[in-house]
Amino acid sequence: MSDIKRVPGSVVTRSQAVAYGGLVFTVATAVEKPADFYLQMKDALRAVDKQLAAAGSDKSRVLTVTIYVADVARKAEINRAWDEWVDRSHPPVRACAEVVLEGADLVELVVTAAAGHLAHG
Repeated sequence: MSDIKRVPGSVVTRSQAVAYGGLVFTVATAVEKPADFYLQMKDALRAVDKQLAAAGSDKSRVLTVTIYVADVARKAEINRAWDEWVDRSHPPVRACAEVVLEGADLVELVVTAAAGHLAHG
């Protein structure tokens, strides 16, 4: 049985990433909150990169991403940032859903990736 690895978050009751059983789970929003879908998506994807690295993985190992977006009519802006970021040699499954998000958040990403060598120990 694998040990659970938790990467501490900025709030004591939440982890920024959790690795278990060969998988890494993480959630990200933009650190900066401009009123721009493209910029928030880019920032959230940078956060995903950092969180995956902290858990011993990277975007080439991403399996699934669910994108929650405040306005699905702005999906083209989300797609632009996504297409600039995604590892085209290892594209994950992706879903996008419109939801009500808290505060100034325009996007929230829920990511599952295969763990890398660091996340197993």
